[in-house]
Order: sequence, then structure tokens, then C-alpha cells
Amino acid sequence: MRALKSPDVLKSLDILKFSDPLKPQGMNQSWFRKLTIGIAFFFTLLLFLSVGVLLFVLTPSEILSALLSEEMFYSMKLSMLTSFASTFSVMCCSIPTAYALSRFSFPGKSLIKAVLGLPMAFPELVMGLALLLLFGHGFLGPYLEAAGIKVTFTKLGIVVAQFFVAFPYAVRVIYSTFEDINPRYEQVSRSFGYGEFETFRHVTLPMARSGLFASSVITFARCIGAFGAVLVLAGGSYMHTEVLPVTLYLNISYGNLEMAVTSGILLMGIAFLAILSFERFEGGKL
Repeated sequence: MRALKSPDVLKSLDILKFSDPLKPQGMNQSWFRKLTIGIAFFFTLLLFLSVGVLLFVLTPSEILSALLSEEMFYSMKLSMLTSFASTFSVMCCSIPTAYALSRFSFPGKSLIKAVLGLPMAFPELVMGLALLLLFGHGFLGPYLEAAGIKVTFTKLGIVVAQFFVAFPYAVRVIYSTFEDINPRYEQVSRSFGYGEFETFRHVTLPMARSGLFASSVITFARCIGAFGAVLVLAGGSYMHTEVLPVTLYLNISYGNLEMAVTSGILLMGIAFLAILSFERFEGGKL
């Protein structure tokens, strides 16, 4: 039997000692490391320049003049009101939908998940066309109008379009949130005699509050930035159904660069605040 500390054994131990895959030798000099970091910096810089150029096209006085215009006031007010209404509606509907998909088994579950994923895969214009046909004169339109509800080319149409654009995203985020919560917490609550709704209200929702907040932020940003579906269903009427993305589109069409760029800056600012809020409160910091 060979000695424990023979030269061969010591050599093997030395190899194991210096062959840690988590700390490869010469990594600081790796061309692959430099390449990946360089690509990350390059495209981040390119994205920053493409977005930041909006801030340098106009002078501060031109931006201020556009911000104080009647059209911009109307557009901002309508965008905020419709987006808040849409976000509230989306959250009210997406929470029970996501909970059912994450906790219960029922016929058609896979089909529902597939259908909910469709709007994230095709352009907003297709969604807008589908909604226009659904709420137009061919299907639900006549029945809704008989009840005094008109959706197409109205402010209500903006909310409806924003809802259907943002709803799948909210369901996806909240579904992931519920999936991360161990069902045993709910089982313990049920073992103490609490019903399903009581358990959902007092156990599941408090544990999911960070995910719900993140979902509401994403939903609001998605609603306020919705364009294609809003344009087709609600129309791009000046000072009637004119939200910020429509303002940008209309003023580019008119050749009014000041209003178009200013509306773009506003949309970018709102998106930045949404992401900042998400980063501040995401991860259980609520």
C-alpha cells in the first residue's frame, strides 16, 4: 500500500487546490471577459444616447412653452386619469386570475394561459383591430350602445384598450409572485379553520405585497405608454381622445417637433419614475 503523502498524492492535491472552477486562473486577462464587458458598455451607451438625445433637441424655453400649452395639459390629464382607471381595473381582475392559475387545477387551464400570452406576442395594432371589431357594430357594440355605453372612439375606449394591453403582463407578474409563495402557509391557515377567502386575504396577499406593487407599477407604465390599440379603438382625435403617445404621433404628423419631443420626454420621465419606484420597493422593501 502506497504512503498517504506520496509525491503522486501531493501532486493530485495541488491540482485540486488550484483547479477551482469558480476562481479560474488568469480571468482578469481573459479576452472573453473583456469582450462581454465591452459589448455591455457599448450597447448601454448606444441606448443612453438614443434616449438622451430627446433632452438636447430643444432649448429649455421651447420645452417649457410646449408643456404649458393647452393641448399638452389636456393630454397629460387624460393620460393620467385613464391610466389610473385602467391600472385599478387590471389589478382587480389580474389578482384573482393569477391566483386561480397558480393554485387550482381545472379544465382549460393551459388554454387560458396560452390565450393570456397571445397579446404579448403580437403588435398592439392587432389588439386594437380585434377590440374594434369586438366592440364595434358587428358584435357587442349594438348591445352596449342600447344600454347607453359607447366604447369605440371615446374616452372609455382608451381605458378598454389600455386594460387589454396591460392585463396579460400583470397576470404574468402576479402569477410568478404567487408561485413563489409556499402553499404550506395557506394550508396551515386552513387547518386553523379559516376559509379560502380569509386565507387569501390575510395570508397570501400580505406575503405578495411586493410583487403586487411591482405589478401595479409595470401595469401603469404599460397603460400610459399604450399606443397602437388606443389609436385603433379610441381614435387619435385632437383634444378628445388624445393621450400622450397620440400627442407624439399627431405632432410628428403635423411637423410640430416641439410638442412631439416634449411628449416623448414626458413619457420617458414617467417610465423612469416607474422603474425607480420598482427598484426602490422591489425585493421586499415595502
